[in-house]
Amino acid sequence: MTSEFPLEKLGKFVSVKSGFPFSSNDMGDVGAPIIKIGNITPPKIDINNVQRISFKKISEDPRIQKFALEKGDILIALTGATVGKMGRMPQTKEVFYLNQRVGKIFFHNQIQIDRDFIYYALSQENNIEMMFGFADGSAQANLSGAQIESIEIPFPPISEQTKIAGILGALDKQIELNNLMNATLESIASVVFKSWFVDFDPVGAKIKANLPSKMAIEIAATFPSGFQSSDHGEIPEGWASLKWGDIAILEYGKALIGYKFANAPYKVYGTNGAIGWHTEALCLSEGIIIGRKGAYRGIHYSPDPFFVIDTAFYLHPVKKFSMKWAYYELLRVDINGMDSGSAIPSTSRTDFYNIPVIFPSEDVLNAFEIVIAPIFSMIYANNKESRTLASLRDALLPKLMRGEVRVKG
Repeated sequence: MTSEFPLEKLGKFVSVKSGFPFSSNDMGDVGAPIIKIGNITPPKIDINNVQRISFKKISEDPRIQKFALEKGDILIALTGATVGKMGRMPQTKEVFYLNQRVGKIFFHNQIQIDRDFIYYALSQENNIEMMFGFADGSAQANLSGAQIESIEIPFPPISEQTKIAGILGALDKQIELNNLMNATLESIASVVFKSWFVDFDPVGAKIKANLPSKMAIEIAATFPSGFQSSDHGEIPEGWASLKWGDIAILEYGKALIGYKFANAPYKVYGTNGAIGWHTEALCLSEGIIIGRKGAYRGIHYSPDPFFVIDTAFYLHPVKKFSMKWAYYELLRVDINGMDSGSAIPSTSRTDFYNIPVIFPSEDVLNAFEIVIAPIFSMIYANNKESRTLASLRDALLPKLMRGEVRVKG
């Protein structure tokens, strides 16, 4: 549809340049962190799982300093399957540097423009698709800075740009706050799990968690007063030394197409986590997804029915237990250390079934569910709100950019 604002080529306001060509031989675990293609996880930049360049290398080459990153820098993937995907650099304590094949937008100082507006204008779905189409179509897709600069974007007055960026930014800020709250809640749940099922703190003593006294007393009563010998060493009385094959089986996911952009009720999971939505569920209850193929295979929990594609398993219990307990217990398992021996690293069901597990009593599992369920409910509510806000943002974005919807004030 026609925009009420004049269209201008992006190159009028910015230039897009690739990062420094660091050699893979210079990368390691020590030194200054760098941002690579894999660190662009729209709409964010992953600053935790990074490789590093020695400080000596940086000090020896003065050219590298112009690739130092700052908060708010807009980065674009220039190579590979994620070509065109974008993210903004967060606030960091360390100085990060940009690696080659990741583009950074450099703004021309002589033109007054809202940087966040440019991010939202360029991140419209049609522009992402255009950038992907620009890629040369070879085995390794490549996008140039000049191609990005050729994209036309609406150019309203600076006051309008600021309003548009402000309302979209407010939605993203609330989503980020929800994510931070969820990280805190997940940390609390992990601490409770470790206290109960790794350190056995409540055994033979009062519960140390900060719980209402009545609940603490009721839960403490479910724990045994001592320990017993087992194949795992000393474990709480009444608990069992088993293997995962004794309590659950791994069900295969199924092949599926057409799920990536579907506005459907059921989340779709692959080996690395959620990848889309589908109209039908494969697992009809809450459950756990376990990566089956690939160098990285994750463990994921879903509070709702879900679909699993054929690169992952889902857990089907043969004994009664809390899925939330199973989730945290499985996070302790080195799934990525398992390999079936095939050409692609894979999780072996046989190996999985032989993994030892200390199986708690039913009373303790029930008590854990009572304590953890409210935490998971809050996480679920935050995720639901974030999805609603993201849908609103995505619906508003093109309308704001075309001037169909105007921000008052």
